[in-house]
Amino acid sequence: MGYWAKLKSSGWAYPTIVLSIYGFLANCRVAEPFLTPYLIGPNKNISEEVVTNYLFPVWTYSYLAFLFPVFLLTDFLKYKPVIVVQGLFLVSNYLLLSFAPGLPAMTFLQVNFGIVTSTEVAYFSYIYSVIPLKSYQKATSYLRSAMLTGYTFGASLGQMLVSIGGVDYFYLNAITLGIVCAAFLVSFWLPMPKRTMFFKAEEAVGSLSQKKGSLKNNGQRDSGADKDGESLDDEKTEHAGGAGWCSRESVITAGPLLWKSFKESYSSRHLVYWSLWWALATAGYMQIFNYIQLKWDHIEPSATSSVYNGAVEAVSSVVGAAAAFSVSFIRVTWATWGELTLGLFSAVCSGAVYLMAFTSSIWACYAAYVLFKSCYMFLITITIFQIASNLSMECYALTFGINTFIALLLQTIVTVVVVDETALGLDIVTQFIIYGSYYAAISVLFLIRGTYTACVRRRFVDQTEMKGKGKESGGEVISTERF
Repeated sequence: MGYWAKLKSSGWAYPTIVLSIYGFLANCRVAEPFLTPYLIGPNKNISEEVVTNYLFPVWTYSYLAFLFPVFLLTDFLKYKPVIVVQGLFLVSNYLLLSFAPGLPAMTFLQVNFGIVTSTEVAYFSYIYSVIPLKSYQKATSYLRSAMLTGYTFGASLGQMLVSIGGVDYFYLNAITLGIVCAAFLVSFWLPMPKRTMFFKAEEAVGSLSQKKGSLKNNGQRDSGADKDGESLDDEKTEHAGGAGWCSRESVITAGPLLWKSFKESYSSRHLVYWSLWWALATAGYMQIFNYIQLKWDHIEPSATSSVYNGAVEAVSSVVGAAAAFSVSFIRVTWATWGELTLGLFSAVCSGAVYLMAFTSSIWACYAAYVLFKSCYMFLITITIFQIASNLSMECYALTFGINTFIALLLQTIVTVVVVDETALGLDIVTQFIIYGSYYAAISVLFLIRGTYTACVRRRFVDQTEMKGKGKESGGEVISTERF
């Protein structure tokens, strides 16, 4: 009991552990890699064309409709209620999958899942409202590891149950239902945050502005900066925890704070290009992730063949995590070579998607998917690091929301034009050819931009070195002129 009290008083360990447990359980969806075989199989008996051109687009439209309102409500409601709501809708999601028959129920299921995915922003931003600034990096790594571990464990368990135990897909959904029920219960253990990022009382905003201004004027960047950051963090907690959080003034002051964060987030051309790749590539990734099971089922029908979807998702998650982890060991001047790297690896993604489109071998399609997902995880890690390292946490949260919204908007446009039965309603092979061309266009854009940036940067470095040599030869004259 004493250890539990000590854990709660640690400041960062207790909320990080509870949220990590929630993240593991909420992402341990044993049935998710087998969703398409479950829907088009005897359990739900929905045709592949209806799933492709009608059912899955409903999720995309729902996700887009809920994302921005949920993003604002997440901060306004102080994060925890939205995480609890996510757990509740995960439970209802697998209740529908397990027990609700018919196409109308599965259509509502897609809307339900749109709410689940739109609330993911609460999971990523909650922790920054309850722990001190110095623990951000450590807590973030634990939370992402918990998500990845949960997803990998769930996919692996599902594959073993299907391949070794011959378990029916219905029971996979029943097992997942039990796991997400546990996640829903764990969400109640999370402590309620005492502060928000944007919805603050007016006096808190003024006090924070004065505090930040004094720090900038004094130019404090020494060992005392951490203490100042912590005192500023404590002051945010003290003021934002007051009665003014849900007042009219709080709502009014949120607008200027959002606008200020928006201008800071996109004031740099360098950050704009990183954000552009984030939005473009994520739109393509979500589209491929959403329809890859249909492509696998097209090559090897699940009704007559062994299904290894869970194993492939588990392997791709582990390889993708290794690729993302390798970023921390790479020593590259990203300001010079970053955009060129985005272009080169986007070309690899394009080639992998083309291979998925044209191959008739399920194993080649599996390998191409692992390669594609690994490249995306590698690049998105670099992108997030580049953006987050140049912004405050408030600006990063807003940038995350805006970039995700733009990505989803692009995905919705692609879905409306290419997938939806009311428009082109293309077959799955033609869709993947278009997705490969989409990544090829991203690659060309960033190869051109990256080559230009690299040349300009190298020229600037050469000129700086030449000036440095000139200063060395005329060091005494320069010194006299300066003083």
